[in-house]
Amino acid sequence: MARKPKRPCAEISCGNLTEKTFCKIHQKIAEKNHRESAKYYNKYGRDPVVNAFYKSKEWKQVRDLAYERDNGLCQRCLKRGVLKPANVVHHLVEVKEDWNLRLSIDNLESLCHGCHNREHKSGPPGVKNF
Repeated sequence: MARKPKRPCAEISCGNLTEKTFCKIHQKIAEKNHRESAKYYNKYGRDPVVNAFYKSKEWKQVRDLAYERDNGLCQRCLKRGVLKPANVVHHLVEVKEDWNLRLSIDNLESLCHGCHNREHKSGPPGVKNF
């Protein structure tokens, strides 16, 4: 398989060549900045009630039941004939849209990260990305 051509590091004024976005030196810095940004968003940008729910014992139990029901497989990939492990349990109707459905197993589906990210890709409200 052909290797990816090297390109300059995305850090301004760094001339190191890399196959990725950042060179090894700046990759660590970029990852640290991303973690700090996510930590700040989790603390100040998310709804604290919803955030607490996702840490609750009840959610973890229902999430595990959904994984078990779906045999640990991504349901969207499975519909396309692809066997891929699920690593996210997705609410079909979001928690902030209907709080009463948050623990309903019928409102949950197991997804891989790729399918979950496609589901939440920005777009017009109410329009599904699948």
